[in-house]
Amino acid sequence: MKIPANQLNASLKKSLLPCYLVSGDEPLLVQEALDAVRLQARQSGFDSRELHIAGSGFDWQELAAAGSNLSLFAEKRILELRLPSGKPGKAGGSTIVELLQQAGDDLLVLISAPKLDKSSMASVWAKAVATRGALVQVWPVGLRELPAWITARMQSVGLQPEQDAVRMVVDRVEGNLLAAQQEIEKLRLISGAGPVSVADVDNAVADSSRFDVYKLVDAALAGDAARALRILGSVRSDGTEVVIVMWALARELRTLAKVADSMQAGVDLSTALRNAGVWRNRQGLVRACMSRHQSGHFYQLLKLAKQGDAAAKGQLAADPWQLAAEILIGITGVRVRVA
Repeated sequence: MKIPANQLNASLKKSLLPCYLVSGDEPLLVQEALDAVRLQARQSGFDSRELHIAGSGFDWQELAAAGSNLSLFAEKRILELRLPSGKPGKAGGSTIVELLQQAGDDLLVLISAPKLDKSSMASVWAKAVATRGALVQVWPVGLRELPAWITARMQSVGLQPEQDAVRMVVDRVEGNLLAAQQEIEKLRLISGAGPVSVADVDNAVADSSRFDVYKLVDAALAGDAARALRILGSVRSDGTEVVIVMWALARELRTLAKVADSMQAGVDLSTALRNAGVWRNRQGLVRACMSRHQSGHFYQLLKLAKQGDAAAKGQLAADPWQLAAEILIGITGVRVRVA
């Protein structure tokens, strides 16, 4: 069966199915759907959880063996499979179908994937999930729906926002649901339950320069130079110290360089991302960035970041904001000449 994401909790209260496939490109909503299934499973006695991530070179026999292994104590298990590409291939699809046949009272299969295209939705393995359990499709929240979504989220935690207060949150998060959830949580902790005004939102986000710097880095990773430079200007005008910007850029570049080095050594991208500690909800951005760069480019940008840090601390006669702009443009994919 197919279950809309907003009806998943109600469905779980009625019954826990043998398997679930949660697909979508909105990290927060996908994660919340997975958490809801896991919570209901734990309440139903599924105390053990085993996670498999099907990246490049994944051994599908290992997953098949995990499904057939019987616990010494006959415990109920959650066998979780993540499909970063959403396409398990012929071998993977066959293994998933076999695994679903074993799902039941003692084994719950939980699969997550990005939004599935038409061919994936029509695949044998996806249809098997829908027949044996449930396909939960997570749809993004559009800009038109975002104010209502934020209002509902705020009301669910006891906040009673004014319409203008909601608009201010919408403007700040730029469609990022994870950011919106962070802002709502911040308001709840600072203001407590009750009415929320524009002034309350303004006061709660007054010390959010660090988050704005994160948005700056993410815009560059996404290859959006115009947005990255626009955020850089906003960060500068808000009085954020340039040394904080340089710190964030250098940290991201070190991570990118580490991923690039691993790939050059023959490690697949999924494993390289995990080894570098890249959060799952940011892996799409980093993947996109890696596709635009050749090995060694990140080290060139790190040289610029070193110069920028020195300039920010007054140790080098240069404009650190200009260097930050050059680094951002470089991350978006444009070559930067290093002096």
